[in-house]
Amino acid sequence: MSIRPVKRLIKSKPTTEGAGVHLRRAFGFGNTSEFDPFLLLDDFRNDVPEDYLAGFPWHPHRGIETITYVLAGTVEHGDSMGNRGAIAAGDVQWMTAGSGIIHQEMPKGDHAGRMHGFQLWANLPSSLKMTAPRYQEVKALDIPEIKDDDATHVRVVCGKFWGKTGPVDGIAADPIYLDVSVPPGRRKTLPVEITRHAFAYVFAGDGKFCNASEPLAVPTEPVGWADTKPHAEADNRSLVLFDRGDELMVQAGDNGIRFLLVSGKPLEEPVAWYGPIVMNTQEQLRQAFNELEKGTFLKKDARG
Repeated sequence: MSIRPVKRLIKSKPTTEGAGVHLRRAFGFGNTSEFDPFLLLDDFRNDVPEDYLAGFPWHPHRGIETITYVLAGTVEHGDSMGNRGAIAAGDVQWMTAGSGIIHQEMPKGDHAGRMHGFQLWANLPSSLKMTAPRYQEVKALDIPEIKDDDATHVRVVCGKFWGKTGPVDGIAADPIYLDVSVPPGRRKTLPVEITRHAFAYVFAGDGKFCNASEPLAVPTEPVGWADTKPHAEADNRSLVLFDRGDELMVQAGDNGIRFLLVSGKPLEEPVAWYGPIVMNTQEQLRQAFNELEKGTFLKKDARG
């Protein structure tokens, strides 16, 4: 078995999206080949209602899937197919935009004004760029939870892990999406197939992700974990991009650590990307925006 070294440790950066929603972007809108098949991860945890209530009014998507995971508050949504609903704390919405959808997402805080969650974009392979749009909405109670003997806790949103299968299915990139909590001071090894790209995003506590026996090839810290100068800890809002291997190791800090662990099989296809539309060629991208202008963006199979 080989432990995945840490390739890069990144702090998510503040940005503004939608009608003025303040959030932090872990990665996206750049060269995302190292994250393939994933395109973007936004952390929209916010405790100030005026910084998020304007939301994400009507906008299009094509060629991707958006995965929204809510920790606190609710996100009300509606779309061009006539769907309406809300996702609340612990819920997940997996939207396959496919050939095209126009939707809106309007965050509402909880009683304390908190609106916490994440949105991940996954690319679709060329063969499914124009597939019919669909939703998979999963309530918190339907997400399998596993508690290991050492009190490590895992919610399996998508994929198979430790004998459990997440409720989201039929996803092209066959991703695994986990919410992992490791107790204070525990060292934990978690399996990740060697063919996958993988990253972790820390959102509570802190810890070290590394191999205890080998030096780390990380630009910010050239020494091995076992040396006297340990690698900088990954804490809240830290993104950890892993290199190749078939498992990863995490050493939880004094307050434990909680993180998203996401992995997927790379598509290795060309990406033509502008805003909310991701295709394979510039010509396909131009066609999508021309269709938006002409009112032909939505396909018959997308209107219900």
